[in-house]
Amino acid sequence: MRNQCWSKGLVVILMSIFELTFAFHARPAAAQHTAAATGDTQRDPAEPAQGKPHAKILPRPGGAVARQSVDEKSMRALIEKLVGCGTRLTLSSWSDPKRGAGCGRDQIVARFNEIAKGSGGKLQVVVDKFEMTAERTAGKPVPLENVYAIVPGTDPKLAKTVFLVSGHFDSRPSNVMDPETDAPGADDDGSGVAVSVESARLLSKASANGKGYRATLLFAAVAGEEQGLLGSTHLLDWLKQQGYTVGGMLDDDIVGADPAPGAPHRVRLFSGNGEIEDCVSPSRELARAVEEIDGRSAIRMIFRVDRYGRGGDHYPFYKAGLPAVRFTEPLENYDHQHQTPRTENGVEYGDFVKYLNFAFMGNVARDNAEALRQLALAPAAPTDAKLAGAVTPDAKLSWSAEDDPERAGFEILWRETTEPRWQVYDFVPSAGPTVLKGVSTDNHFFAVRAVGKNGARSIAVVTEIERRPPPLPTKK
Repeated sequence: MRNQCWSKGLVVILMSIFELTFAFHARPAAAQHTAAATGDTQRDPAEPAQGKPHAKILPRPGGAVARQSVDEKSMRALIEKLVGCGTRLTLSSWSDPKRGAGCGRDQIVARFNEIAKGSGGKLQVVVDKFEMTAERTAGKPVPLENVYAIVPGTDPKLAKTVFLVSGHFDSRPSNVMDPETDAPGADDDGSGVAVSVESARLLSKASANGKGYRATLLFAAVAGEEQGLLGSTHLLDWLKQQGYTVGGMLDDDIVGADPAPGAPHRVRLFSGNGEIEDCVSPSRELARAVEEIDGRSAIRMIFRVDRYGRGGDHYPFYKAGLPAVRFTEPLENYDHQHQTPRTENGVEYGDFVKYLNFAFMGNVARDNAEALRQLALAPAAPTDAKLAGAVTPDAKLSWSAEDDPERAGFEILWRETTEPRWQVYDFVPSAGPTVLKGVSTDNHFFAVRAVGKNGARSIAVVTEIERRPPPLPTKK
């Protein structure tokens, strides 16, 4: 009996110790959960002490692209025609109308010309021929052709700023140097081409109804992505030669499949941090702008320049310091990318139309078009944004901007250094020095963006800080 009591007592003691230990360790987690729900700012001094200004928030532009206006049937038809070319490898024929890269080009040009007829002459179709040399062209110059459809901007000061969307129309089998084997390329990247072309239809149609865009819009289908980003590299050079400034570049690559249960899901949006600190690259700011326009229910921001170990056509623009992002489907199936069509061990390989999800792809097309629409309606972004006020109780911002009668003013943005998204701190009507009284320069990042009278916002421009490294010992 005594041993039984002792055993029972030991169990009670051990259980008590366990409960106390669990409570001790669980309490911080519960506290964190409560803090997350109510905001950690309760435990920090208020900035500013008298409370944040009540900023004037203009509504976003009316006339948003409606999801039901997306033509999924025409997107499918274009992809099926591209797949019907057999292969679109860059090293394949550019002259055969039924097979090869030239067949793919012809299908895209035909669709763009069809859209142009309904645009009232607003949409201009360009076939850009060039040569490129790369490792995947065996070190020899090869012919390539990009296809562009352009809606010129109506504002004389912004017409040479271009916002563009691009997909690549070349495809590949398992061997990237094999121009003979079939390479359907329905998802990679017939889907991205279909999104670019459908965006052209949606936005040129609106432009034809008298609603012009301040900046220029360009819808691209480029070649040579699988051979080393050849078409997009040339596109960047072509834009410079034409005197354009890139306001933002949307790359759609592998945006057609969404097989997981619960589809359609959010599309992934990749953006690189750039060569500077604090996650303030132009590409990252473009990603934030797209998410804010289309909503967090549609866009999943990924803070990486691209998928791990992969690359896409936004990369040349990103490396040039320009705003460039990549749209890609939620979960990729590598059995249907870069694969020669075949069946092995009961598994079918190949990039076929039957694996696509057109409801998801239609969402992506709508999100691209709406982002382009609002960005092309916006005033020019501020310039020379700077932050001063180190070792003072106030943040001191300044920026410049040209006169613009269509601009309502500027939104001053701020965010905790650990937060991914901006919040509006205040709205001011004009550029110039602005002091945020009682706001520390240490605890937040700051940015400024222009706001049109129509409610369209420019991409945010992050304030550049004074670089004041601490004094260090003198080297002997």
